[in-house]
Amino acid sequence: MGTLYIVGTPIGNLKDITLRALEVLKVCDIILAEDTRVTKKLLNHYEIKKSVWRYDEYAGEKVYKDIQNLLKEGKNIALVTDAGTPGIADPGWKMVKYIRENQKNISVIPIPGASSVVTLLSASGINGDTFTFIGYPPHKKGRNKFFDELKNIQITPIVFFESPYRVQKSFDDISRVFGLDTQIIVGKELTKVFEEAWSGTVEEAKEYFVGSKLKGEFVVVVNA
Repeated sequence: MGTLYIVGTPIGNLKDITLRALEVLKVCDIILAEDTRVTKKLLNHYEIKKSVWRYDEYAGEKVYKDIQNLLKEGKNIALVTDAGTPGIADPGWKMVKYIRENQKNISVIPIPGASSVVTLLSASGINGDTFTFIGYPPHKKGRNKFFDELKNIQITPIVFFESPYRVQKSFDDISRVFGLDTQIIVGKELTKVFEEAWSGTVEEAKEYFVGSKLKGEFVVVVNA
């Protein structure tokens, strides 16, 4: 039987990959990637030549069965995502669930890597012993209810991901639920050239993150 490796990759800076992750990518037979173009940039940087298959949220039943059969044949497969760890705000969990339910004698081994959530919390000045991670808020349907229910969360701070297209809307939602003076930490383009870990009130964030400041991916910590 082969092994399914769940490999954490850099969240931006290509140097933020572990030696163990590189070893696995070098020796595995196939790499499953959310976006093959993104993963090939990483592989090319480290001169790794492997067969890269696309695996994303739209993968059909045939993809799952093909991977199961390859693992049964003894192939070792690495599952990666565009940034960070598969299964965290990412459809990688579906592959792991399928293999665990349909081929219980196949080993699933996690290879840990960088996390934008932990990265931002470490630079926030907020006690990170406990926190609640809520992934990406809904785009449209159920969004108001989603944010309204944050008021009931007992374990804080609250951490979530957001796209540049909706981060201002999230600031509005936070201010509506918790108030304009709520303290937040905003991470933008973490580990990249123009990274920023900004702190202030949500009202100040609404004024600060405009124009070019809205480019990139965001992580938000709400110190409610």
